[in-house]
Amino acid sequence: MSVLRRLDHVAVLVHSTDDALRFYRDHLGLAVHSSEEIPSPHVRLTYLDAGNAFVQLVEPLEEGSDLAKWLQEHGEGLHHICFGVDDVADAVAALSDDGSAGMLGTGRGRVSGFVATSGGNGVRIECTEFDRALDVEGAPGWLAR
Repeated sequence: MSVLRRLDHVAVLVHSTDDALRFYRDHLGLAVHSSEEIPSPHVRLTYLDAGNAFVQLVEPLEEGSDLAKWLQEHGEGLHHICFGVDDVADAVAALSDDGSAGMLGTGRGRVSGFVATSGGNGVRIECTEFDRALDVEGAPGWLAR
């Protein structure tokens, strides 16, 4: 039985949130749901409403950080996909190759953690807290015109 409840977001690593918003917000028409700066890793996370999930823009704010190095080496683009789960630590441990929970972080005020796996076809997998009231009842599942 799967521990995944829903797709929460698709994360795109960017050099500049403002520049990326010109495409995702202004061209595609996705509304900004929220934006926050978190201290560790020091990044700006901007969530765009894509109906039943978010597009998350990830902008590293610390030169020399792991994410900044990744961005420099690989360029902008898909960084990870994130699924909502009932228990982040349990889900990450269950899905990780070695059964470890790994490092837990936050985003949108929710606990999240990355799955340590050699699978994923080159795409990182993250898990975040699932909240039925916000993620199902509070989400329309489609984009209003």
